[in-house]
Amino acid sequence: MVKIKGIGLAVFSFALYIIGGLGTFGGLALILLMKNKDLWGWGEGRAIGYLFFCVGLCLSILAVLLMRIFRNRGFS
Repeated sequence: MVKIKGIGLAVFSFALYIIGGLGTFGGLALILLMKNKDLWGWGEGRAIGYLFFCVGLCLSILAVLLMRIFRNRGFS
C-alpha cells in the first residue's frame, strides 16, 4: 500500500513540475511576444505573461521540494 501511495505522490509531483515548466516558458513567450496586445479579453499579454512566469516558477519549486520530501521520508 505504501508503494502505491508513493508512486501516486511521485506522479503528482512530476506532473506539477511539468505544468510549472510549461507555465514558466509560456509566460516568457507572452512577455516577449505579446507586448501591448490584448490576450482574449483577459488583459495585456505582458501582464498575463508575468503572472504565468511567477506561478510557473512557484509550481516548479514546490514540485522539487515535494519530490525531495517524498524521497527522504520513505514514500518512494
